[in-house]
Amino acid sequence: MSESLKKSTPNGLQKTSVIEDQQAKINEVRRLVGQLPESLAIYCSDATISRYLRARNWNVKKATKMLKETLKWRAKYKPEEIRWEEIAHEAETGKIYRSNYMDKHGRTVLVMRPSCQNTKSTKGQIRYLVYCMENAVLNLPPNQEQMVWLIDFHGYNLSNISLKVTRETAHVLQDHYPERLGLAILYNAPKFFEPFWSAAKAFLDPKTFNKVKFVYSDEPSTMKIMEDLFDMDELEGAFGGRNSSGFDIGKYAERMREDDKRMPSVWTKESTSVPQQDMASAASLDSLNLDSDSDAADDNQTESPKHHQKDSKAVSKNDQIGAADSDSNASKGEASI
Repeated sequence: MSESLKKSTPNGLQKTSVIEDQQAKINEVRRLVGQLPESLAIYCSDATISRYLRARNWNVKKATKMLKETLKWRAKYKPEEIRWEEIAHEAETGKIYRSNYMDKHGRTVLVMRPSCQNTKSTKGQIRYLVYCMENAVLNLPPNQEQMVWLIDFHGYNLSNISLKVTRETAHVLQDHYPERLGLAILYNAPKFFEPFWSAAKAFLDPKTFNKVKFVYSDEPSTMKIMEDLFDMDELEGAFGGRNSSGFDIGKYAERMREDDKRMPSVWTKESTSVPQQDMASAASLDSLNLDSDSDAADDNQTESPKHHQKDSKAVSKNDQIGAADSDSNASKGEASI
């Protein structure tokens, strides 16, 4: 056996062992959740369950509870049924929208402008956020699970700060969209934002906090982040790019209406990665007992650092669609966005 093969074999075996161990945990979570109607089984693909597990350090019991919480939430809130006409008034100022370009990693980009807040209803604002998240996930390319947020602080002032909205936002994103955020760029954040950011840390998982980068247009060292991440010809001028086109509510509405037409077929599409189930005996959502996890792994069960590696298997479009999780008890530690 060649020396190079001898050196590579242990690593190859270790990688195989990690993948097998992860798959066993994915299968165990699916078993604990139980049989589900086809309309819910799509949320139990391997990739989706893997996000639950990564968000909870591969603890089977906690990941199972998180998944059940999300199934309950999705059945009640029905985020996939939100349509443009329902939330169009929230979008008029361009406070959140999906850009028509991606970053160099093929990730969907959501632009956020907190100074453009145009409503006072926390419920309405959160519903629009959920719509934007669902749309961003819908437009993720194959094998990509995460997105980028570009947060523009132009015109931002103290009146735009709302800890209530921030708390609700963190709750929804961490509980139901874990491991969806690849990077959040805070562009030209004012100095007075720093105390607010320090307070917001209390709502965020450390992994999420570390995904946040501050970029300033007058600091070349931070602007390099934008140059490394985006094609500057596509990036909007508001973020230092050379694209002079801005937000146009009319054109954006057309894009969203087209996406709305695609949404039903995506949600009803049969997922090839989810095992077929006997629908006559499938559990109803109401039968999900969030406290019946005694047969799962112990609360303290976690895996060694090697299990933090991302599963190398390709992710299908249906795998991307399933939104995920987080432990609803924030005092025990939030899951990462």
